Amino acid sequence: MRLMPTVIIIFILNYIDRNNVSTARLSGLQQDLNLSDVQYESCIAILYSSYITFQVPSNLLLNSISRPSLYIPGMVILWGLISLLTGVTNNFTGAALCRVAIGIPEAAFYPGTIYLLSRWYTKKELSYRSAWLYAGLIVSNAFGSLLAAGILGNMEGKLGVRGWRWLFYIEGAVTMAVGFIAMYTLPDYPRNTRWMTEEEKVVAQQRLSEDAGEADQDAPGDTAWRGLVMAITDPKVPVFMWMTFVQLLGLSFVNFFPTLTQTLGFSTTVTLLLCAPPWAYAFIVCIVNARHADHTGERFWHLTWPWAGVIVGYIIAMSTQALAARYIALFLMAAGYAGFALTLVWVSNSIPRPPVKRAAAIGFVNGFGNLGNLVGSYVWDASWGPVYRQSMGIGIAGLAVAIGCAWVIRMLLVRTNRNLDRLEQAMAASPASAPSGATAEIEGIRLDEAAAMKKGFRYLL
Repeated sequence: MRLMPTVIIIFILNYIDRNNVSTARLSGLQQDLNLSDVQYESCIAILYSSYITFQVPSNLLLNSISRPSLYIPGMVILWGLISLLTGVTNNFTGAALCRVAIGIPEAAFYPGTIYLLSRWYTKKELSYRSAWLYAGLIVSNAFGSLLAAGILGNMEGKLGVRGWRWLFYIEGAVTMAVGFIAMYTLPDYPRNTRWMTEEEKVVAQQRLSEDAGEADQDAPGDTAWRGLVMAITDPKVPVFMWMTFVQLLGLSFVNFFPTLTQTLGFSTTVTLLLCAPPWAYAFIVCIVNARHADHTGERFWHLTWPWAGVIVGYIIAMSTQALAARYIALFLMAAGYAGFALTLVWVSNSIPRPPVKRAAAIGFVNGFGNLGNLVGSYVWDASWGPVYRQSMGIGIAGLAVAIGCAWVIRMLLVRTNRNLDRLEQAMAASPASAPSGATAEIEGIRLDEAAAMKKGFRYLL
């Protein structure tokens, strides 16, 4: 009632603010700032230099502080202010500096929110909630286009200001207002949320302990540095990092979606309106896919089939200039983000404890993975339009590699689950080796109960 609606609304604004440069291009931003194609592509890409760099430090900081309800909204207010100030820029330097600056507070939100959700929801609840969060991105692509069409169509020239500048002013101000409201609606952690009773806090912590087999709390020696080391030395984490990189390279069309839709040959307003239906379809696919993933406890196929759909969409778009076929391809491409919506969920499921390791792993995977967006900013070169065959060929290759990486991760988890089977058999034969003192101490239960909590835990494949 409080956590999910707040983060969904923020995520809608997050992507609207991040991608409004693409929308503003249709209304004259590139011409007014005298940007070459390379400079415009650099404005898209340069955001990721700071966005990627600050994700791991931000998540480790979030793990160490006790009030995410203040930290995350503070970052929201900051990026809203920077988005608003983008509207006053007059050249490439100003636009580029704003893009670098906005990446710093935005780096805190998505990986930080996934980490916060993992502190509240069990592994079989997490993908559905995370999908609703990520649906915010999908809605932002649909709603953002409709909002932009209204602003650009009605505010052009008002008070002597270009419509694309009003776009930044209005959307930045709305984001700041939501940030202030979020300070009162977001929870902290199960152990210290101000508006929960003591009984509710105990229940919230106990649910996670029973789910993962140990308390969701760092041990005294689990420092930020130790979390970094534990994450990067886990063989699953580098594979997840590479999978996310090539996946986002394959999905990098998102930053150029209005431009791709414009190749259908309609006016700016109609183009923005045509952007909405593919993302509405992607929203439905994302929610249904995640719901089924939680119901079945399966991850690999629920991540990879949407990527296969994108590959089909690329092939269609590369093969024909027919209007209907190319528009259908946009639907298939947009639905590919249903796979990405489960990526950090699978990371969290695969690295459940300790929290500091989970926080570092989420930061590493999402941070390194977004290099795919940075590289992808240069893949959709205007000289390759309007068909963009080379761009789509690169996307197909990236998604094929991503599917291969996901299979490697699945095999690693299968092997780990087999080891857990053998360990459980050994514990049954020798009960004296089973108790977990740390879990018992934190949860206030008997050692034999703590040992029972570990029984049956398996990673989701």
